Amino acid sequence: MANVLVVFEQRDNKLKRVGHEVLAAARAVADVSGGDVHGVVIGGSSVESDGLGAYGADRVTKVADDAASLYQAERYAATIAALANADGASVVLLAATAMGKDLGPRVAAKLDCPVASDVTEVRDDGGIVVTRPAYSGKATYSLRVTAPRAVISIRPNAFAPISTDKAGTVAEQPLAAAGRENCATTLEIKQPERAALDVAEASVVVSGGRGLKEAEHFRLVEDLAEALGGAVGASRAVVDAGWRSHAEQVGQTGKTVSPNLYVAIGISGAVQHLAGMRTAKVIVAINKDADAPIFKVADYGIVGDLFEIVPRLTEEVRALKNN
Repeated sequence: MANVLVVFEQRDNKLKRVGHEVLAAARAVADVSGGDVHGVVIGGSSVESDGLGAYGADRVTKVADDAASLYQAERYAATIAALANADGASVVLLAATAMGKDLGPRVAAKLDCPVASDVTEVRDDGGIVVTRPAYSGKATYSLRVTAPRAVISIRPNAFAPISTDKAGTVAEQPLAAAGRENCATTLEIKQPERAALDVAEASVVVSGGRGLKEAEHFRLVEDLAEALGGAVGASRAVVDAGWRSHAEQVGQTGKTVSPNLYVAIGISGAVQHLAGMRTAKVIVAINKDADAPIFKVADYGIVGDLFEIVPRLTEEVRALKNN
């Protein structure tokens, strides 16, 4: 029987949607083995924790402490490890976000167990088996966990949230004492002036590359992303040129995304960029070069002048939404 502990992320005491996706992965494991799904929410005194039963949680532990309203690596890791030990959890699941990639190895070290990161599939097949990409996304491989327990981070958008009729119970407990002293403390998180949808979590991403020629032309990407209700992404060349911030960079040295729809505009498709987006469910490429590598991974390709195609596409999307 595999009990699963799911770690939820919050920002400003509001839960991130990616936690519902991780719950779906947890249920896929627990339902086979007959185990329970136990969620943990760490945050300030008003952190959200209700309603998670509807997404698959059997019970939730709420750790509400204003000292943890911002992500505190040592305090979070100590609390999660203590809960995993008390619960007898054989699997700890969290999202492969910036926080999850930092927190997962810390928890694994405290539990003295292996960690599998950026996983796109997890199942119980007489033991926990995970699938993850390799060789810059050119291949995938499966790993069987032979240790008694493991920490696993799930790539955002790899699982669709589920709906259940579970009520779920919520219990409260204090922050673990371990890590309160002599550890690094996050004092403040500064948000950009214009808060943007994170490409790593968006279900639709529209990215632009050097084919846009000038930074001012990125408004074409922004307009289409707005029409589709998605996030704006960028290639490394664009970020290196100073056109866009690193937070929007998609690729091996940027963020890995797995949206339902990825639109690449003026992006040739260097292997480093493909590594960050080739697991998208549907890829649309717009480029004037018919031999661009991006077309080898695209589900749909448009060869032509992006300055003519993208505005027309944006108009059509808006017209469809208005009907």
